Amino acid sequence: MKNLAGKAALITGGGTGVGRAAALQLAARGLHVAVNYSRSRDDTEQTAAAVRERGVKAIAIECNVADDSAVRQMVETCRREFGRLDVVVNNAGTTHFIPHTDLEALSEDKWDEILAVNLKGPFFVSRAAIPLLRTGGGGSIVNVASVAGLAGAGSSIAYAASKGGLITMTKSLAKAFAPDIRVNAVCPGVIITRWLDDHPEMIDAAIKITPLKRASTTDDIADAITFLACDAGMMTGQALVIDGGRTM
Repeated sequence: MKNLAGKAALITGGGTGVGRAAALQLAARGLHVAVNYSRSRDDTEQTAAAVRERGVKAIAIECNVADDSAVRQMVETCRREFGRLDVVVNNAGTTHFIPHTDLEALSEDKWDEILAVNLKGPFFVSRAAIPLLRTGGGGSIVNVASVAGLAGAGSSIAYAASKGGLITMTKSLAKAFAPDIRVNAVCPGVIITRWLDDHPEMIDAAIKITPLKRASTTDDIADAITFLACDAGMMTGQALVIDGGRTM
């Protein structure tokens, strides 16, 4: 296992769920961590404190990833605080739970919101971070996509489309910035997080058709993020599915 002491990571949507688990795992590997949030300030401050308990630096940065100017300021804060950036995890995401047959409910403003956060956001963050990643001699970007982007399933058609676009963008960025920067994606299935607290039926339905007979934990997904970010030196442009075998 590589020791990455002194390197630095930026995790969007890092205060809760998968982002928090990834922050803690990267901190355990020796990376300083910038934890981004848009609304969950208290949760993010708690995550940053937990990161510091692992002996590394941590900062909490408020930023809506759909705001390009704010994203550029966030990356500049990372440069100022850490002097470098080696890992970017594009984890921030949003959705609306809308049956796929209810086309009228998927209004233009919902489309715009989902695409702005889930697709434009990772592009803005990657674009702002790539010069700093290059300055440090290269690095890794991990995009948190979804099996919804492969199967056309999920919470809404717009969500599935945004994640499908993110998978394609992962490949485009990987081709454009190799060999200095590796770009990969993780594609989780259903995860036990508070995002699905009001939709237990989605968890139950997924488990029924999952060979491993359980939903993923946040650490299951963070394991894959950390692997792609830190260890998978010959992987780029890949979309790694973590869903207990449901989509094989």
